[in-house]
Amino acid sequence: MASIASSTSLQARSRHLAIAVNQVKCFSYGRSNLSFNLRQLPTRLTVSCAAKSETVDKVCEIVRKQLSLDETKKVVGATKFSELGADSLDTVEIVMGLEEEFGIEMAEEKAQTITTVEKAAELIEELLMEKA
Repeated sequence: MASIASSTSLQARSRHLAIAVNQVKCFSYGRSNLSFNLRQLPTRLTVSCAAKSETVDKVCEIVRKQLSLDETKKVVGATKFSELGADSLDTVEIVMGLEEEFGIEMAEEKAQTITTVEKAAELIEELLMEKA
């Protein structure tokens, strides 16, 4: 015999169990020590870029141009410059290209924190908001 520990006890009939499943907190079966606790799963986390998609696309285009990448090489927001084969000099050239394209000037400390396309786009948007 099965019992549902919540506010209701039911016979272990599949039809009744299916109806009561939304109210179930704990389920144990007969005389065995087997029990199940049902709990709500946490909402899955989603990661999103704070920068506008247009800015990310423009940064991707500039990175592709600065590193002379062909069209088959995928460049997206989460792409790290190191994954594209960029060394520190390449990163400096990327930053200079971004400064020229967006009409901004990045402090050296902030420019050194840029490791991905997404970080670059977020920093650009931040600087553009400060400039406005």
